[in-house]
Amino acid sequence: MGTWNGYIPKFIIYSQKLIAPTLSLLRGSSTRKLANDISVVHSFLAMALWKRKSANTINQFLCKIGFLGMIKQSFWSSSFDQKYQFRVPSARNLRTSGSLLDYTPTHFSFRRFESTKAEKHSDSLLVFDRNQQVLDFPGGKVKFSPEMRFVSENPEERIHCYRVLDDNGQIIIGSHHVEVDKEVAVKMYRDMVTLQIMDTIFYEAQRQGRISFYVTSIGEEAINVASAAALTIDDLVFPQYREPGVLLWRGFTLQEFANQCFSNKADYGKGRQMPAHYGSNKLNYFTVSSTIATQIPHAVGAAYSLKMDKKDACAITYFGDGGTSEGDFHGALNFAAVREAPVIFICRNNGWAISTPTSDQFRSDGVVIKGQAYGVRSIRVDGNDALAMYSAVHIARDMAIKEQRPILIEALTYRVGHHSTSDDSTKYRPVEEIEWWRLERDPVNQFRKWIENNGWWNDEVDSEHKKGVRKQLLHAIQVAEKVEKPPVADLFTDVYDVLPSNLCEQEKLLRETIKGNPHDYPSDVPL
Repeated sequence: MGTWNGYIPKFIIYSQKLIAPTLSLLRGSSTRKLANDISVVHSFLAMALWKRKSANTINQFLCKIGFLGMIKQSFWSSSFDQKYQFRVPSARNLRTSGSLLDYTPTHFSFRRFESTKAEKHSDSLLVFDRNQQVLDFPGGKVKFSPEMRFVSENPEERIHCYRVLDDNGQIIIGSHHVEVDKEVAVKMYRDMVTLQIMDTIFYEAQRQGRISFYVTSIGEEAINVASAAALTIDDLVFPQYREPGVLLWRGFTLQEFANQCFSNKADYGKGRQMPAHYGSNKLNYFTVSSTIATQIPHAVGAAYSLKMDKKDACAITYFGDGGTSEGDFHGALNFAAVREAPVIFICRNNGWAISTPTSDQFRSDGVVIKGQAYGVRSIRVDGNDALAMYSAVHIARDMAIKEQRPILIEALTYRVGHHSTSDDSTKYRPVEEIEWWRLERDPVNQFRKWIENNGWWNDEVDSEHKKGVRKQLLHAIQVAEKVEKPPVADLFTDVYDVLPSNLCEQEKLLRETIKGNPHDYPSDVPL
């Protein structure tokens, strides 16, 4: 016991020096696994010292378990990743077996660096190999060079854009894609057409003064519907405000859309949100928020939760090119990469953030290159090609879940409609440009050509479908308009279990104001 007592002060001092930096990183974190790993290090140190082992034994152990003993090698990478390769899920649905396994930088660009694990360590953590001119630095080995070379701000060639269908709806020879059967393909087209009709009618309803606001998805229907088709209902969706097609695919009815836009009593948001700010707990679709990019870190946190619970699902979040100028985007990508969260980031690069063009947003090669900077596997996709979007998201989902990693998809598209009903885009971009994209690059027409070539669709069925959707939606609007509004009390509920005195006072004042000035307030809002 005397010998053990003599080692206690040395053990405490030595272990504190090693572990304190790690504990400071974990302070406030819920990462119990890492904390457990650190406790294992403490236990090993205590045992080694108690058994009168030398400091070299401890050093060797720390080298074997990784930098500072924080994490296991698998946390950073596998030997498979070190060769900059990756596995794509089983080719059960692939057109050519194994063809999607051979991705090149044309498709996915990525890099996960080797864990810091020095083969030979002394007392220092950084080892300089004078023969190989290599520094074993946290994150992987770094080669030295006598040449002073700055990394160029522009690549020699822009990252290629993955595409399956040409403008005539024909599959490009040699393209690698996931097979889509008739049932899925027809539903994809029907939902894209439905989305177009919804946008047209609700936009007109706003212009007539029947709803206060609306935002369309014209030109971006393929990103909406094709990505939704590649997911499962268990995947958590964190939208921006231009993804109603995802809800449509999951079964949100036209009546539910109308109830939300007209803010009636049947609206799940109880009239508290602007029109087109949908949400559905049942369909795992988190409620839209107008503030730009706030949903991106939320998606990463949810994905990390799915990972901790070992769920066979991922999170997916949508945002525009303007959202990448927000700090939330950068923080979310970095967090997702470090924590290896199963999340899919889909950037709808439609060229414009309201009136701000991408040339005023960034000087990089679009958004896809930002993924590589953060260590996130990335791909650039033709967002107007429904088959390309479906294939990319299908494979991305499999990789995110099976390999426990984030994926960034940059979908190149064009916002044909105005930013919202509060915008007139002809003030800052030429009408000819808008019309070219509307006529020549319409994703719905392109996909229709493909299913018609397969014999799955024709003019007669198309006409019947459009008439049916229009009739159903007009009826849904008539019903929604007649349903009474949510009561005034709903303005103050669902936040506090017991309403605080200041809100009670505000509610009382509001009721008195409405009663005293009934002509200034809607008559269909119950008090």
